Amino acid sequence: MFKCNVVRNLTVGALVLAAGTSMVFAQKEKDNQPSQDPNTKARNVKPELKEAYKKWRNTDVAYIITKEEKRAFDALTTDEERENFIENFWRRRDPNPDTEENEYREEYYERIAYANEHYTSGIPGWKTDRGRIYIAWGKPDSVESHPSGGSYDRPSYEGGGSTTTYPFEIWFYRHLDNVGDGVEIEFVDPTGTGEYRIARNANEKDALLTVPGAGLTTAEQLGLSDKGDRISGIGQNNYGREQDSPFRRLEIITSLQRPPQVKFSDLQSVAGGDSGLLFDKDPLQFDLRIDFFRQSDDRVIAAFTVQTDNKELTFDSVGGLPTAKMNIFGRITAVSGKRSGIFEDSVTTSATATELAETKDRKSIYQKAVALTPGTYKVDVVVRDVSTGNRGIVNQGFTVPRYDEKKLSTSTLILASKMRTTNERDIGGMFVIGNAKVVPNLAGTYKQGQDVGVYLQVYNAGIDQTTLRPAVDVEYVLTKGGKEVLRQPEDWSGLSDSGQRLTLARLLPTEGLPLGEYELKVLTKDRVGGQIIENKSKFSITQ
Repeated sequence: MFKCNVVRNLTVGALVLAAGTSMVFAQKEKDNQPSQDPNTKARNVKPELKEAYKKWRNTDVAYIITKEEKRAFDALTTDEERENFIENFWRRRDPNPDTEENEYREEYYERIAYANEHYTSGIPGWKTDRGRIYIAWGKPDSVESHPSGGSYDRPSYEGGGSTTTYPFEIWFYRHLDNVGDGVEIEFVDPTGTGEYRIARNANEKDALLTVPGAGLTTAEQLGLSDKGDRISGIGQNNYGREQDSPFRRLEIITSLQRPPQVKFSDLQSVAGGDSGLLFDKDPLQFDLRIDFFRQSDDRVIAAFTVQTDNKELTFDSVGGLPTAKMNIFGRITAVSGKRSGIFEDSVTTSATATELAETKDRKSIYQKAVALTPGTYKVDVVVRDVSTGNRGIVNQGFTVPRYDEKKLSTSTLILASKMRTTNERDIGGMFVIGNAKVVPNLAGTYKQGQDVGVYLQVYNAGIDQTTLRPAVDVEYVLTKGGKEVLRQPEDWSGLSDSGQRLTLARLLPTEGLPLGEYELKVLTKDRVGGQIIENKSKFSITQ
């Protein structure tokens, strides 16, 4: 019985083993067979970029498109997205969005045409070194050209002495963003084919550089140095300028190869709402004030003043001095949605180590004046601390007043922290209104003993022919806690009269005034028509 069970069990085991072996072979045979015909599978092929877009990216804007922009453009999948990208690419660089034309784009393609016309040699002009610099950075402020080379007397910073040169040019730019001030770029044509190349040192134009005993510098003629050392680059700093040092030259050349930066483009996107709300951990706090002054019958000067406490900024050591810097971008939009102006700039504040604490208790202030037509507008202002990257944004609506050419009217009343007559150095600067420099005090806080500047323009004030004084009465009324502290009439002394505009500019001393909150009213009354205009503003006097 035991034997039969054993045989039966062995038989069952053999059957199981055989079945398992058959399954393994069947599985291997199944794995060796393709699961599906490859000819029926969809091919994962990225559509090739159209030739027009290739040309735009690789030729048209090759010198000004940034790495980030190129990466974003390559990631686009439809022609519609590419068209929108190209439109926004030029819009970001438009210096005057108020006009239908994009002046930057027009000038850019004119540069390409100019480069192809004037710098073509064995290769197209836009591919040459001169063409690349001209297209990316524009026309130089001056050009020193030596188209035939020949005899050349070196300046002292090149070592003096006479030599013979290849054809060369020196381009001078007063300022290039992110490159430097007083930038000199030297191009040399050593082959005589008209293809000038950027020189990495002043010796590249020397045709006698490798000729023994020829074209010596003054020091080499006197036996104070060896020509071989000059060829190898040794001893050049004995007489060279800082900008001619090998490291500075390479730094300039490297900077010139980068695309010109789009100024504060990130702030522009924030101001336009593209980035949504700001969620900075420590948003930058600042004040914004808008004042209006009549320019003509249909134009009004709107002065945008931005002020922040220096304690809001971070001071880093720059050249041994604690320095804070903030970038400012503003966009003005009409009620119709049309952009009416853009301003962008930087404000830098520096102090010595001993003055740092006092400087942090002060304020940094910036102002931009823009001519606008009467109407309703909105301004979006973004301020960024360059050191920390913290930003703040203010969106403010405002109405530009319409000044009736026959009706008595006034500008905005400004209480100023500083006010004086302008000089030659103030021309084209900030805070200049007519012939006065007026720095508004946005916080309205004055130290006891500090003068309060009062500035106001009065329009269409007639002249009394008997007294030859304006036919208006002006009074300054100062109140504290609702009680009148001071009332003083305008005596019209020292006022500027430009056509139908009178300028009231007075300094209010605070030495005898107690600490506290005050309100100043300027009452302007037309003696002929009886019209009264009241301008008022509040301020406080502190210890």
